[in-house]
Amino acid sequence: MKVSFPAMRGTMGQREYYSCMMKLSVVPKMFTFRDWAEFTPEEREQRVLNQKRIPAIAKYITENEDGFLFSSITASYKCAVAFKPTGTEGLGMLEMDFQEAEFVINDGQHRCAAIAHAIKENPGLGEETISVLLFPYENRDRMQQMFSDLNRFVQKTSKSLDILYDKRDPLSRLTLEVISNVDVFEGMVDQDAISISVRSPKLFTLSAIYDSNKELLRDHDVHGDDEDGEGDSFNELVATSIRFWRRVATHMTAWRSVRDHHMRAMELRQESLASHSTILRAIGSAGADLMRDYPNDWEERLAPLETIDWRKANRDWEGVCVVAGSVSSNRQSRQATRAYIKRQLGLPLSDAETRSLTPAKEQVSEIAQ
Repeated sequence: MKVSFPAMRGTMGQREYYSCMMKLSVVPKMFTFRDWAEFTPEEREQRVLNQKRIPAIAKYITENEDGFLFSSITASYKCAVAFKPTGTEGLGMLEMDFQEAEFVINDGQHRCAAIAHAIKENPGLGEETISVLLFPYENRDRMQQMFSDLNRFVQKTSKSLDILYDKRDPLSRLTLEVISNVDVFEGMVDQDAISISVRSPKLFTLSAIYDSNKELLRDHDVHGDDEDGEGDSFNELVATSIRFWRRVATHMTAWRSVRDHHMRAMELRQESLASHSTILRAIGSAGADLMRDYPNDWEERLAPLETIDWRKANRDWEGVCVVAGSVSSNRQSRQATRAYIKRQLGLPLSDAETRSLTPAKEQVSEIAQ
């Protein structure tokens, strides 16, 4: 049985290729997956399919039917094809025998698998189309080179930039609202990078404030649909978050010093932990506990933040979020920092949090006893 697709014939790297349009319903039929796990790395023409990635991509499709977007799938064909021009500029129809069609997916195998998964949930998606670049198969070395070329220069966007551009994520939108309405954040947030350069005039990263809001609102349904009477009102959560960070800012004298131009952001970052992502997340987490346990007076209970010595030279931080003179942001450091700030705010600690603040040598002694 012959199948044909609208296509444009072109040349790239001195090789002829075709840019085709395929319905999503055709993708699972045309592109099957080879289990490359049974081959050694040097024998593979593609990386091993990671099954854990597929549900997340499929969910992205089904939850965003009115706006999902994919780049082209790239594959190499191992069958005879016939291009029938229908006009100028290389336009035409690409024809092949369906029974003989065989492809190696050079780029997009997880997209293909996710498309198949999504169509099972919603067959109507099969009418959507995707662009596919088809190259003639040459040999294994060429397939490996194509994989390397397609992936070598791919630059993953920063988490901050993902947050800034993601209009679907309510927490992203909430975080941007917070930044716009809390004066110490305005103009002080790097919305591109996940780490601040040494001489940057910025004090915080967008990703750090996002993670802090995630901690702050962990007991709330940020994705709730208040129109149906379920979950939390988005506007109420925005108002609560703004209120929280404004109150925190009144007790963070170091932040205000930078805002009022009494100190440069670079100097504060060099000398203090006050604006570090680990500290922000810990404050957000402690704030969630305060709001839960003291719903009527949590704002007043943030006052001890003003008495904390945020200097990196403060030996209290050693073993908490400073290890061998460097600031740490791993899971253990985040837990210990959260426990430290909770203790300063008079909040009770769990056994695990108490242990996180116990020096390692003391823990060894306790076990020995």
